[in-house]
Amino acid sequence: MKRKLLFLTACVMIMSAVSAQNPADKIVGVYLTAKKTSQVRIFKATDGKYYGKVAWLEKDKDKKDVNNPDPAKRNEPILGLVILRGLKYDADKKQWSGGTIYDPDNGKTYDCYLWFDEKDPGILQLKGYVLGMRWLGRESSWVREEKLRE
Repeated sequence: MKRKLLFLTACVMIMSAVSAQNPADKIVGVYLTAKKTSQVRIFKATDGKYYGKVAWLEKDKDKKDVNNPDPAKRNEPILGLVILRGLKYDADKKQWSGGTIYDPDNGKTYDCYLWFDEKDPGILQLKGYVLGMRWLGRESSWVREEKLRE
């Protein structure tokens, strides 16, 4: 009887932990970018905000950040580069916003927000924009993947 009670208690605790998971953490994971040439790993930092780091490159794993506006950073590798910064979850809008996205292809940083596609929760939509004008920008879709590619 004690074993059954202990087992039941453990099951309830596990179910409570799963159901209490923060919906903001849904974004944490690995995503294949729109061009399918890289993967970005999104993680939650100790400051409670979300960041994304280039975790895989299809080609040229030693590629440098040659377009960085800071000449001192142009020799840093793209692999491992944090390109998403400071995103916070807005539960009302069901999106992550208030952060920036850096595009190593042109060396520019944009304000951005992210949300999951309503029809396919495995697709993360991103919108980078300038001058605080959300309608003025570029949209992209990233696909969630189970693991990092090699």
